[in-house]
Amino acid sequence: MNEHTETHDFDRPYWEQHWQQAHRSEPGAAKAMGPNPHLVRETSGLTPGTALDAGCGEGGEARWLASHGWDVTAADISSEALARAAEASKNVNWVQADLTTWTPATEFDLVMTHYAHPSIPQLAFYDRISEWVAPGGTLLIVGHLHGAGHGHHPAEASATAATITARLDAATWDVVTAEEQARTLTAPDGRTVPLHDVIVRATRHP
Repeated sequence: MNEHTETHDFDRPYWEQHWQQAHRSEPGAAKAMGPNPHLVRETSGLTPGTALDAGCGEGGEARWLASHGWDVTAADISSEALARAAEASKNVNWVQADLTTWTPATEFDLVMTHYAHPSIPQLAFYDRISEWVAPGGTLLIVGHLHGAGHGHHPAEASATAATITARLDAATWDVVTAEEQARTLTAPDGRTVPLHDVIVRATRHP
């Protein structure tokens, strides 16, 4: 079974191993790459408030938001990833949590997720985190585009703009952005990495 068809449980042991290997192979890579450009673009017109980064990894997006005036809570299942994240910033509320069972105590003005792969179906995960958006707040999903050449990202960890927006009831949500984009990322070691992204931003009705 090659890397294009391999399946994973995406449970805590998987993610602990993933982040341990990532740190050994490219220590400091997440800090060097900075925030996701889709986050920067999609939040540029929003008024800072409370934010949740669901599946924050090493926290590049959470740190960027905090530096731009947001009150950020960042949650991830991996203690390894959160330890790296907390070393880099004390201005974020870092929470170790299994997002398939954890429920925050409050709603947020912004709920975002970037490439997070839970142990439940991808679209069900998006349904779940959308419930944590406060009235008038924003949901921002950045994921791997389904059917676009996943590399080591299996099909079940991907989606399309159409499959995501179909879950957002028009009686509750206004879809602001629904895009599929290809881009090239330059890794800290100089490698170019092709990415195929799906980006959905929606505003919850007040």
